[in-house]
Amino acid sequence: MRSNIFGDAELERLRREAIPSSNGNATAGNAAPLDAQQTAYVDAAVNITFVANSDDDGIVSHELEIMRSILEESMLETRSMPLENRPRLPRIPLSKRNRAVVRALNPMLVTYLEASRDLCETDSILFGAALAVCRIIGAKLPMAGRATQKSSAIPAWRKKN
Repeated sequence: MRSNIFGDAELERLRREAIPSSNGNATAGNAAPLDAQQTAYVDAAVNITFVANSDDDGIVSHELEIMRSILEESMLETRSMPLENRPRLPRIPLSKRNRAVVRALNPMLVTYLEASRDLCETDSILFGAALAVCRIIGAKLPMAGRATQKSSAIPAWRKKN
């Protein structure tokens, strides 16, 4: 078993951070805490990876806008893409930097997930978000459409050396 997978407690914590409780308080008055939380996540991501001078608030909002544009581009790209043409996503190692990127993107997903009409749309949103994380951290992605191609019709255990 690999040592760099999320435990149940960590997954539950991430779920709670990604989707705030829906107790009917989603009004314009509650928008400020989400923005403050989002800024805190971006601050963490910026301090760790993106810029050396994190004291400048313009840089924080700039990094947030870059991440949001990558997220939207990835979601639009995967929305119309057939499942078999989607690239295989690599395993991402657990690190403070990668967690900070995910924490910065989680609050952005709430509006998209709440507006989702069906399971297919939710799937494309989540896949687009995962693709955005890979692009932001610089993970290498295989070419699209190659995920389902088989290398040989003969199983490896039957081949003669």
